Amino acid sequence: MITSALTYANGPLHIGHLAGANLTADIYARTLRNLGKDVLYVGGSDEHGAAITIKALKEGTTPQAIIDKYHKMFDESFRKIGISFDIYHRTSEPIHHETSQGFFRALYANGEFIEKESEQYYDEEAKAFLADRYIKGTCPKCGYEEAYGDQCESCGSTLSPTELINPFSTLTGNKPVLRKTTHWFLPLDKYEAWLKKWINEGVLDGQKVHDPKKWKNHVIGQCNSWLDSGLQPRAMTRDLDWGVDVPQEIAGAEGKKLYVWLDAPIGYISASKQWAIDHKKDWTPYWKSNDTALIHFIGKDNIVFHALIFPAILKAEGSFILPKNVPANQFLNLEGNKISTSRNWAIWLHEYLEDLPGKEDVLRYYLTRIMPEQKDSEFTWKGYQDANDNELVNNLGNFVNRVLVLTNKYYDGEIPDFDTNLAIVSSEGEDTTTFQDSELLLVFDKLQELVEFVQKFEFRAALKVLMEISTIGNQFLQFNAPWKSQKTDPEVTKVVMNTAAQMVVALSVAMEPFIPFASAKLRKMLSLPAVAGKGELEAILTALSEGQLLVEPGHKIEKAEYLFERIPDELIEAQRAKLQASAPVVASSYEPVKPEIQFDDFTKLDIRTATILTAEKMKKAKKLLVLTVDLGFEKRTIVSGIAEYYSPEDIVGRQVLVLCNLAPRKLRGVESEGMILMAENAEGALSFVAPEDGWGNGFGVA
Repeated sequence: MITSALTYANGPLHIGHLAGANLTADIYARTLRNLGKDVLYVGGSDEHGAAITIKALKEGTTPQAIIDKYHKMFDESFRKIGISFDIYHRTSEPIHHETSQGFFRALYANGEFIEKESEQYYDEEAKAFLADRYIKGTCPKCGYEEAYGDQCESCGSTLSPTELINPFSTLTGNKPVLRKTTHWFLPLDKYEAWLKKWINEGVLDGQKVHDPKKWKNHVIGQCNSWLDSGLQPRAMTRDLDWGVDVPQEIAGAEGKKLYVWLDAPIGYISASKQWAIDHKKDWTPYWKSNDTALIHFIGKDNIVFHALIFPAILKAEGSFILPKNVPANQFLNLEGNKISTSRNWAIWLHEYLEDLPGKEDVLRYYLTRIMPEQKDSEFTWKGYQDANDNELVNNLGNFVNRVLVLTNKYYDGEIPDFDTNLAIVSSEGEDTTTFQDSELLLVFDKLQELVEFVQKFEFRAALKVLMEISTIGNQFLQFNAPWKSQKTDPEVTKVVMNTAAQMVVALSVAMEPFIPFASAKLRKMLSLPAVAGKGELEAILTALSEGQLLVEPGHKIEKAEYLFERIPDELIEAQRAKLQASAPVVASSYEPVKPEIQFDDFTKLDIRTATILTAEKMKKAKKLLVLTVDLGFEKRTIVSGIAEYYSPEDIVGRQVLVLCNLAPRKLRGVESEGMILMAENAEGALSFVAPEDGWGNGFGVA
């Protein structure tokens, strides 16, 4: 059971939505289908909550018109970019309202709710209680003056409305007053003990249900930050006029709607129900069987809701399984800045599809290549162009083209028969004597490696392995030079070309989860059916392991066409210019270069790789975090002034560079034994300077 975070229907999709929760889930779902697994993959539009009504007020229209507009846009864009949902649903559908109300009734009947009176902000001019998104103010944690009542979009901190400094109503701009209202609360503190054991040990009701070592460090870290701070009861209802009604038979329900974070994740279940109705299937095994793995793909801003609150709701209801993993990605930045919808600093998916038709796979490839799996990453148009030209065109496209062109040239498009005893050269330049010993077992090993990486949610590494198979193919052709041997020893050429053809067939299946449009195009050129997600990769692995051919001699292929084309500089410059023109100009300045130093001065600095093990805020210090870092050879405490830009739970597990031989210094009574290296922009914002993924700890910087 695979889910992508529901997309909030109050604005267009941008590339961050793809990189965060949708492309990862799609690659995972496609790979599992190709391995013959029983997969249900759902997504949908999140269509309730205050932000929808605020958008409608601003545009002088209705909430229904807003969600209809964006749901249609989402559905079309996701299909065009190749996200293979089994169903893309919406939370405004009657089946979702019924399902969400059913959950509320079950929790109410089980005695899980606390009904209590509390003070909530009220706009006296609008004559309305203000839900989280109807209130703005100054964030108490970073000082951002446009923070919402539920979250600061600058530092990412989760907030409550009463924490805001100088709050004001987004409806009228007035300062709200506190009034008493009654709501139903979910007592998260009651579930704290089992949630801790489930998160950290993978144990639920005495049974081992998941392996926490397979969860990402920043997911575990953020959950523990909440758990260690002590969970508090959370209101599951709101005073709103847009959303799912609290069941009206319950006393006091009039005028109350379900909290959007109660109804939204239930959207995965209502989508599954609708899929089951549409296909005459049973949805319950995907949500209620212990043989099912439930995987939530999300961005890091949704971790707590999917890894603590929704599991608490599922267990309180009593009949549903909990997630096996919540592989949340970090954030994707764009050309040196955070993606910002308010500043229009974004690459909008629907515009990309219009501006660059036929380049769907290039975007999928590049976003996978820079996937923010463990830390924030950055999209640049230059990087996009380089990935296309140097990797898709020069590597993968070049190998496929050479094999198909030469097969058509030498054998009239038929895969040649061959003598397995003839000697050919491996891709490593070594002589080999048999067909199977040459390359196909190596391809088999690489395919297994690719699958293992996908199953560990390491999509960047899996993509790298895919391209390594293509590199092996190019090297194999280069060492054997069939364009030369065809003149001197055509029988050897047949062995080479048959082997290369088998490799191309394997690639045509292995590439499908990552670049499905190119896969379909290649399969057509190979005169093979498009990959349909019905165990094709499993069949390839079985055949290779048993020494069987993937395509038989005499099989007729089509004429070769280029899979990818180079992207001209003019197109890239046009996209960069469009981005710059669409966003307000941000003034920037550069610090002058400091006085010249000698090389010997630099060599005195001992800079080492390290991993942050723990992080916590220093008491009564707004800017300081107390970190424990692992240098490989020892652990150290470092006090770092980064609390305004990074919360403790977001940086646990992150690799950093540490200046190790800086003299220790006491800061507010804590001895700091080093310094974390950071970059600082013109606005004073800080960003980690870090090694690439996969480095160990304690290595020096040259």
